[in-house]
Amino acid sequence: MSREAVIVEAVRTPLGKRGGSLAEVHPADLSAHVLNALIHRANIDPSLIEDVMWGCVSQIGEQSFDIARTAVLSAGWPEHIPGVTIDRQCGSSQQAVNFAAASVLAGHYDIVVAGGVESMSRIPMGSNTAAGDTPLGKKYQERYGSAFPNQGIGAEMIADDWKLSRTDLDQFALASHEKAAAAADRGAFASQIAPIETAAGLVDSDQGIRRGGTLEKMATLATSFKEGGKVTAGNASQISDGSAALLIMSSDKAKDLGLTPIAAIDTVAVVGSPPMPMLTGPIPATEKLLARKGISINDIGTYEVNEAFASVVLAWLHDTKADEAKLNPLGGSIALGHPLGGSGARIMTTMLNHMRDNNLEYGLQVMCEGGGQANATLLRLL
Repeated sequence: MSREAVIVEAVRTPLGKRGGSLAEVHPADLSAHVLNALIHRANIDPSLIEDVMWGCVSQIGEQSFDIARTAVLSAGWPEHIPGVTIDRQCGSSQQAVNFAAASVLAGHYDIVVAGGVESMSRIPMGSNTAAGDTPLGKKYQERYGSAFPNQGIGAEMIADDWKLSRTDLDQFALASHEKAAAAADRGAFASQIAPIETAAGLVDSDQGIRRGGTLEKMATLATSFKEGGKVTAGNASQISDGSAALLIMSSDKAKDLGLTPIAAIDTVAVVGSPPMPMLTGPIPATEKLLARKGISINDIGTYEVNEAFASVVLAWLHDTKADEAKLNPLGGSIALGHPLGGSGARIMTTMLNHMRDNNLEYGLQVMCEGGGQANATLLRLL
């Protein structure tokens, strides 16, 4: 058998709401928690790990100074293990997985940990851009103008371009919460969550899931980005705290260590898309991955499309003609939360468990990303 990059174990924290149960936990400690949960579950000596690739978006303050390396040391792992922090915006930890897989396939590593973290309670979104400063230089502004790309306005533009109504977005959001609540009630998340002890007590479940919502209640929410618009806090992803990690190695190394892989990282794709409306990238990323693999969307058993905004996912669904019954079957970021740098790994951990629980051969994950980008990853169950 040819060398493959395989996932041996995956774990995540519960997701905390902004100012909620995980707000008092330093992001390096949150990261250390999942690192140690990962090796405990895999029953592997951490000294064998050759690198930690860690997604994080707001790399400032407590999340600065290469938090991947700080997390390794905070976990008590040997000092010879390095860490690198990756920023591809919302897809940072999905990109960490893809980089880890590529490095394993190239033979640069045998064993890598990939994942990510974001404590949006402690490091608010946008903290890494000081007031009055802009990361957009003269050449960028000559090409695109001086207005900073706004994801919320992008989501509104997508809703308009795809002729999605406010009710369409709200119905999708309600369904996300309903699916997440049903999954939590039947214990679908229990095996993937590493409960964490905090000063306020043990946290063992996701905080963002809301029950009993109605379209009437949703309709009372003010729009967030545009007067008379369609995007609200109710049909967009939640601001959250959380971390997740996956243990990735070569198929040969897994065999040598007597470990049973769960899935192979089969095919990946990454694309750029217009910086505004910014969030359309999942559509061409999916097309690129399917063409590279030589399969159709209908050959895939489950899809995880990050619910940054309901309009993004509904546009993807429209253009790909995917089966809606396979889409985000356990709910998504609208219900569970979206801790930016940790979301890619969180979503993959959830998808991986769903594939194993339901014996699904293929799972596709795709995420829109700031600046007009998207990552797509195809997992194959082993």
